[in-house]
Amino acid sequence: MTLSPQQAAGPSQGFVTEQFSGVRELFDSMLDADPGYSAQLAVYHQGINVVSLVGGKDSAADSLTGVFSCSKGVAALAFALLVQDGLIDLDAAVASYWPDFAQNGKGALTVRQLLSHQAGLVGVQGGFAMEDYNDLSAVAARLAALTPMWRPGSGIFGYHALTMGVFLEQLCVLVSGERLQDLYNRRIRKPYAADMYLGLPESLEPRFRPVLFVEEAVQAFMDPGSIAGVSGNVQAGNLLALPNIRSVRAAGSCSGSGVGSADGLARVYAGAATGIDGLPAYLNADTIAHMSEEQVWGLDRVFCEINSFGVTFMKSNPRMDFGSAQAFGHDGANAALGFADPLYGIGFGYIPAWNEEGGTGGRAMQLSAAAREAILAQ
Repeated sequence: MTLSPQQAAGPSQGFVTEQFSGVRELFDSMLDADPGYSAQLAVYHQGINVVSLVGGKDSAADSLTGVFSCSKGVAALAFALLVQDGLIDLDAAVASYWPDFAQNGKGALTVRQLLSHQAGLVGVQGGFAMEDYNDLSAVAARLAALTPMWRPGSGIFGYHALTMGVFLEQLCVLVSGERLQDLYNRRIRKPYAADMYLGLPESLEPRFRPVLFVEEAVQAFMDPGSIAGVSGNVQAGNLLALPNIRSVRAAGSCSGSGVGSADGLARVYAGAATGIDGLPAYLNADTIAHMSEEQVWGLDRVFCEINSFGVTFMKSNPRMDFGSAQAFGHDGANAALGFADPLYGIGFGYIPAWNEEGGTGGRAMQLSAAAREAILAQ
């Protein structure tokens, strides 16, 4: 496959293959249209890096920054290994692995329901200090004692913005004796050389760039006492501060403290679905089918907008059309996006330096569509 550096073709730096030149043209047009825009973009197709671009003054080819809830998708890739290894049955009661979870009517709640935002355990009134998420056992104990905000199994679902990672982490420790972050490092990040971290090592701090955001533009959670406010933890701190706190990004809470590059995001998803660099895919087709099967679709109780989820993974839908019906991934509060699309053989990563107005529904969707168009035009 011929690489096309195109260094003089526009404001972006990096490379694309000739087949994906339209992706670069679109990315360059975005950079030309907005002098304040900065981002990284990476795409793998059938295990080969076909797009590796960066543009704008606030992003560099080697910079690492916060990816917020893209962390959940990365954590779910590692959790999928527990399902694949037979350590977790998605249809088993959560309490069969975590007995304390049975408190206050939650004894019949299944792992599948818990990890598809159906539990009604979006947070606690008063919230958690951001650093509290570094103490898994304490946060998990508080969540296990909660009464759900809605009746689990009633068909209601709503986004568990900061508690989902706790559930993934706690179940991993209980069934394997290993932290989910360590499982991820050992079986995904290191073998697949992915610049995507659930716990940023001190040695990589010089590459870290704080997430940039305009406070007034990101009031996604309004009333602090509402379900949305509790899910967003707004009584205790600013959600968008998570990866900018060194102790939090060092611990790597799976809810939203991951740090990485667009290439790192793309590599972990490509490694799951197609394999990369001669390494086979680390998830088999059955595991991907079980984890990415749509569990809920409709009006999200927290956001009051259309959403759809597999087991933790977001699914493509008309509001957020990032791929085919087989695609699975997760976005972040700053409009970062990582996903795999087995139908197209894609692993995709996008990270803007500034949070983007309108969230992930904008540039990331356009760039992902351009990648698919390049494949269909082949």
